[in-house]
Amino acid sequence: MSGDKKVPIRSCVSCRVHSEKKSLIRIVRSPDGQVRMDPTGKAPGRGAYLCGAKECIAQAIKKNKLGRALRCEVPESLKTELIRLTSEEGAAMATGNAQ
Repeated sequence: MSGDKKVPIRSCVSCRVHSEKKSLIRIVRSPDGQVRMDPTGKAPGRGAYLCGAKECIAQAIKKNKLGRALRCEVPESLKTELIRLTSEEGAAMATGNAQ
């Protein structure tokens, strides 16, 4: 036995590209119905993943792919937060401040 851990793979609900779980943005619908981002990736509830590309997030919001994956309505505040997150990353890339 090699002792290597398996790396969890998930797919983006928008572009369907498979990636490591930790590189994706997890959105979770908790058992009480609250929909929010899950930075830890361990919150209980139904999860959906986005790759973080600006186009994927825009398409997931426009075509309600995120809502269908979570089987609920996605609040406007979360949609705004996702759009803001991608625009901040884009601005960091343009100025060269990305990590």
